[in-house]
Amino acid sequence: MQRILFISDLHLSGERPEIVTRFLRFADEEAGRASSLYVLGDLFETWIGDDELSAPDGDALANQVVGAFRTLTRRGIPVYLMHGNRDFLLGPAFVEACGARLLADPTVSNVGGLDTLLMHGDTLCTDDRDYMAWRATARSAAWQREFLAAPLARRREHAAALRDQSETHKKEKSAEIMDVNSEAVREAFMRHAVTRMIHGHTHRPAHHVLEIGGRQCERWVLPDWYQRGGYLSAENGALRLFNLQP
Repeated sequence: MQRILFISDLHLSGERPEIVTRFLRFADEEAGRASSLYVLGDLFETWIGDDELSAPDGDALANQVVGAFRTLTRRGIPVYLMHGNRDFLLGPAFVEACGARLLADPTVSNVGGLDTLLMHGDTLCTDDRDYMAWRATARSAAWQREFLAAPLARRREHAAALRDQSETHKKEKSAEIMDVNSEAVREAFMRHAVTRMIHGHTHRPAHHVLEIGGRQCERWVLPDWYQRGGYLSAENGALRLFNLQP
Protein backbone atom coordinates (compact mmCIF):
# COMPACT_ATOMS: atom_id res chain seq x y z
CA MET A 1 0.00 0.00 0.00
CA GLN A 2 1.40 3.36 -1.03
CA ARG A 3 0.90 6.22 1.43
CA ILE A 4 2.59 9.51 0.59
CA LEU A 5 2.47 12.35 3.12
CA PHE A 6 2.81 16.09 2.47
CA ILE A 7 3.48 18.79 5.06
CA SER A 8 4.54 22.43 4.98
CA ASP A 9 4.67 25.60 7.04
CA LEU A 10 5.72 23.99 10.30
CA HIS A 11 7.79 27.08 11.17
CA LEU A 12 9.71 25.08 13.75
CA SER A 13 11.33 27.25 16.38
CA GLY A 14 12.77 26.85 19.84
CA GLU A 15 10.23 29.44 20.93
CA ARG A 16 7.41 26.97 20.21
CA PRO A 17 8.52 23.72 21.87
CA GLU A 18 5.03 22.21 21.74
CA ILE A 19 5.08 22.27 17.93
CA VAL A 20 8.56 20.74 17.89
CA THR A 21 7.26 17.92 20.10
CA ARG A 22 4.28 17.47 17.78
CA PHE A 23 6.56 17.28 14.75
CA LEU A 24 8.86 14.72 16.35
CA ARG A 25 5.85 12.58 17.24
CA PHE A 26 4.50 12.95 13.69
CA ALA A 27 7.86 11.93 12.21
CA ASP A 28 8.01 8.86 14.43
CA GLU A 29 4.38 7.77 14.10
CA GLU A 30 2.62 9.02 10.96
CA ALA A 31 5.69 9.45 8.74
CA GLY A 32 7.14 6.24 10.12
CA ARG A 33 4.24 4.37 8.51
CA ALA A 34 4.43 6.23 5.20
CA SER A 35 5.93 5.32 1.85
CA SER A 36 7.53 8.77 1.53
CA LEU A 37 7.38 12.24 3.06
CA TYR A 38 7.37 15.57 1.23
CA VAL A 39 8.08 18.82 3.10
CA LEU A 40 6.98 21.69 0.84
CA GLY A 41 8.77 24.57 2.49
CA ASP A 42 8.99 26.53 5.74
CA LEU A 43 10.10 23.61 7.83
CA PHE A 44 11.82 26.18 10.06
CA GLU A 45 10.73 29.63 11.14
CA THR A 46 14.14 30.84 9.98
CA TRP A 47 17.25 29.22 8.55
CA ILE A 48 20.44 31.25 8.37
CA GLY A 49 22.88 28.71 6.98
CA ASP A 50 23.94 25.09 7.28
CA ASP A 51 26.81 26.00 9.60
CA GLU A 52 24.17 26.12 12.34
CA LEU A 53 24.54 22.34 12.47
CA SER A 54 28.21 22.34 13.46
CA ALA A 55 28.71 25.63 15.31
CA PRO A 56 29.54 25.34 19.05
CA ASP A 57 26.49 27.51 19.75
CA GLY A 58 24.50 26.00 16.88
CA ASP A 59 20.82 25.27 16.75
CA ALA A 60 19.95 22.20 18.85
CA LEU A 61 16.52 22.12 17.19
CA ALA A 62 18.09 21.70 13.77
CA ASN A 63 19.97 18.64 14.94
CA GLN A 64 16.78 17.17 16.39
CA VAL A 65 15.09 17.57 13.02
CA VAL A 66 18.06 16.04 11.23
CA GLY A 67 17.86 13.07 13.57
CA ALA A 68 14.14 12.57 12.91
CA PHE A 69 14.60 12.66 9.14
CA ARG A 70 17.71 10.49 9.27
CA THR A 71 15.75 7.85 11.16
CA LEU A 72 13.13 7.80 8.38
CA THR A 73 15.60 7.65 5.52
CA ARG A 74 17.63 4.89 7.17
CA ARG A 75 14.40 2.88 7.36
CA GLY A 76 13.95 3.30 3.62
CA ILE A 77 11.33 6.07 3.78
CA PRO A 78 12.41 8.82 1.34
CA VAL A 79 12.22 12.42 2.57
CA TYR A 80 11.92 15.23 0.02
CA LEU A 81 12.55 18.84 1.03
CA MET A 82 11.60 22.06 -0.74
CA HIS A 83 12.60 25.61 0.09
CA GLY A 84 10.02 27.94 1.58
CA ASN A 85 10.05 31.68 2.06
CA ARG A 86 11.54 31.32 5.57
CA ASP A 87 14.09 28.54 5.01
CA PHE A 88 15.31 29.15 1.47
CA LEU A 89 18.92 28.95 2.71
CA LEU A 90 18.66 25.26 3.56
CA GLY A 91 21.71 23.89 1.79
CA PRO A 92 23.41 20.67 0.77
CA ALA A 93 24.98 20.00 4.17
CA PHE A 94 21.58 19.97 5.89
CA VAL A 95 19.99 17.88 3.15
CA GLU A 96 22.85 15.37 3.19
CA ALA A 97 22.76 15.13 6.99
CA CYS A 98 19.07 14.21 6.75
CA GLY A 99 19.64 11.68 3.98
CA ALA A 100 16.98 13.61 2.10
CA ARG A 101 16.62 14.99 -1.42
CA LEU A 102 16.12 18.68 -2.24
CA LEU A 103 13.39 19.39 -4.78
CA ALA A 104 13.21 22.38 -7.06
CA ASP A 105 10.25 24.71 -6.63
CA PRO A 106 8.16 23.90 -8.61
CA THR A 107 8.46 20.16 -9.25
CA VAL A 108 6.14 17.78 -11.08
CA SER A 109 5.96 14.39 -9.35
CA ASN A 110 3.82 11.33 -9.90
CA VAL A 111 1.45 11.01 -6.94
CA GLY A 112 -0.82 7.99 -6.99
CA GLY A 113 -0.49 7.62 -10.75
CA LEU A 114 -1.18 11.29 -11.57
CA ASP A 115 1.42 13.93 -12.43
CA THR A 116 1.12 16.53 -9.67
CA LEU A 117 2.61 20.01 -9.42
CA LEU A 118 4.34 20.51 -6.05
CA MET A 119 5.13 24.06 -4.92
CA HIS A 120 5.72 26.01 -1.76
CA GLY A 121 3.08 28.42 -3.02
CA ASP A 122 4.59 31.86 -2.46
CA THR A 123 5.16 32.39 -6.19
CA LEU A 124 1.39 32.20 -6.68
CA CYS A 125 0.83 35.24 -4.42
CA THR A 126 1.64 37.77 -7.14
CA ASP A 127 -0.67 40.46 -5.71
CA ASP A 128 1.77 40.90 -2.82
CA ARG A 129 4.19 42.98 -4.84
CA ASP A 130 6.35 43.99 -1.87
CA TYR A 131 6.96 40.34 -1.02
CA MET A 132 7.64 39.36 -4.62
CA ALA A 133 10.27 42.12 -4.86
CA TRP A 134 11.91 40.96 -1.62
CA ARG A 135 11.82 37.35 -2.83
CA ALA A 136 13.69 38.27 -6.00
CA THR A 137 16.37 39.98 -3.91
CA ALA A 138 16.73 37.22 -1.32
CA ARG A 139 16.96 34.46 -3.93
CA SER A 140 19.77 36.19 -5.79
CA ALA A 141 23.24 34.64 -5.56
CA ALA A 142 24.78 38.00 -4.63
CA TRP A 143 22.48 38.59 -1.64
CA GLN A 144 22.90 35.06 -0.35
CA ARG A 145 26.66 35.14 -0.72
CA GLU A 146 26.89 38.38 1.26
CA PHE A 147 24.47 37.16 3.94
CA LEU A 148 26.19 33.80 4.45
CA ALA A 149 29.60 35.48 4.69
CA ALA A 150 28.53 37.32 7.86
CA PRO A 151 29.16 35.79 11.33
CA LEU A 152 26.40 33.59 12.73
CA ALA A 153 25.54 36.08 15.48
CA ARG A 154 25.01 38.86 12.96
CA ARG A 155 22.92 36.60 10.74
CA ARG A 156 20.71 35.71 13.69
CA GLU A 157 20.13 39.37 14.44
CA HIS A 158 19.37 40.10 10.81
CA ALA A 159 16.95 37.16 10.55
CA ALA A 160 15.12 38.26 13.70
CA ALA A 161 14.76 41.79 12.33
CA LEU A 162 13.44 40.47 9.01
CA ARG A 163 10.94 38.26 10.81
CA ASP A 164 9.65 41.18 12.90
CA GLN A 165 9.39 43.31 9.78
CA SER A 166 7.47 40.56 8.00
CA GLU A 167 4.96 40.24 10.84
CA THR A 168 4.41 43.99 10.86
CA HIS A 169 3.80 44.07 7.12
CA LYS A 170 1.33 41.17 7.35
CA LYS A 171 -0.87 43.20 9.69
CA GLU A 172 -0.91 46.04 7.17
CA LYS A 173 -1.98 43.87 4.21
CA SER A 174 -5.41 42.58 3.30
CA ALA A 175 -6.05 38.84 3.41
CA GLU A 176 -6.72 38.86 -0.32
CA ILE A 177 -3.28 40.26 -1.16
CA MET A 178 -1.57 37.46 0.76
CA ASP A 179 -3.60 34.71 -0.93
CA VAL A 180 -2.92 33.17 -4.33
CA ASN A 181 -3.71 35.07 -7.52
CA SER A 182 -6.21 33.13 -9.65
CA GLU A 183 -4.41 33.97 -12.88
CA ALA A 184 -1.09 32.79 -11.42
CA VAL A 185 -2.77 29.52 -10.47
CA ARG A 186 -4.21 29.10 -13.97
CA GLU A 187 -0.84 29.84 -15.59
CA ALA A 188 0.90 27.28 -13.37
CA PHE A 189 -1.58 24.56 -14.33
CA MET A 190 -1.26 25.40 -18.03
CA ARG A 191 2.54 25.76 -18.04
CA HIS A 192 3.13 22.38 -16.39
CA ALA A 193 0.25 20.59 -18.16
CA VAL A 194 -1.11 19.00 -14.97
CA THR A 195 -4.54 18.72 -13.39
CA ARG A 196 -3.45 18.56 -9.75
CA MET A 197 -1.45 20.97 -7.60
CA ILE A 198 -0.30 20.72 -3.97
CA HIS A 199 1.17 23.70 -2.13
CA GLY A 200 1.42 25.46 1.22
CA HIS A 201 2.41 29.01 2.21
CA THR A 202 -1.03 30.62 2.51
CA HIS A 203 -2.02 28.80 5.74
CA ARG A 204 -5.50 28.21 4.25
CA PRO A 205 -5.91 24.43 4.07
CA ALA A 206 -8.50 23.47 1.49
CA HIS A 207 -9.37 21.42 -1.56
CA HIS A 208 -10.30 23.60 -4.54
CA VAL A 209 -11.84 22.17 -7.71
CA LEU A 210 -11.69 24.37 -10.81
CA GLU A 211 -11.87 24.14 -14.58
CA ILE A 212 -8.85 25.26 -16.57
CA GLY A 213 -8.47 24.88 -20.31
CA GLY A 214 -11.52 22.64 -20.45
CA ARG A 215 -10.11 20.23 -17.85
CA GLN A 216 -11.19 19.71 -14.26
CA CYS A 217 -8.29 20.53 -11.96
CA GLU A 218 -7.78 20.37 -8.21
CA ARG A 219 -5.63 22.48 -5.90
CA TRP A 220 -4.78 21.14 -2.46
CA VAL A 221 -3.54 23.65 0.12
CA LEU A 222 -1.60 22.29 3.10
CA PRO A 223 -2.24 23.39 6.70
CA ASP A 224 0.25 25.37 8.76
CA TRP A 225 1.48 24.22 12.17
CA TYR A 226 1.04 27.41 14.17
CA GLN A 227 -1.76 25.75 16.10
CA ARG A 228 -2.61 22.06 15.69
CA GLY A 229 -0.83 21.27 12.45
CA GLY A 230 -1.84 18.75 9.83
CA TYR A 231 -0.90 16.93 6.67
CA LEU A 232 -2.16 15.68 3.33
CA SER A 233 -2.20 11.94 2.73
CA ALA A 234 -2.20 10.34 -0.72
CA GLU A 235 -3.12 6.73 -0.16
CA ASN A 236 -3.44 4.55 -3.24
CA GLY A 237 -4.33 7.65 -5.27
CA ALA A 238 -6.97 9.03 -2.89
CA LEU A 239 -6.06 12.36 -1.23
CA ARG A 240 -7.29 13.53 2.16
CA LEU A 241 -6.38 16.35 4.56
CA PHE A 242 -5.85 15.45 8.23
CA ASN A 243 -5.54 17.62 11.35
CA LEU A 244 -3.20 16.51 14.10
CA GLN A 245 -4.55 15.91 17.56
CA PRO A 246 -3.70 18.70 20.06
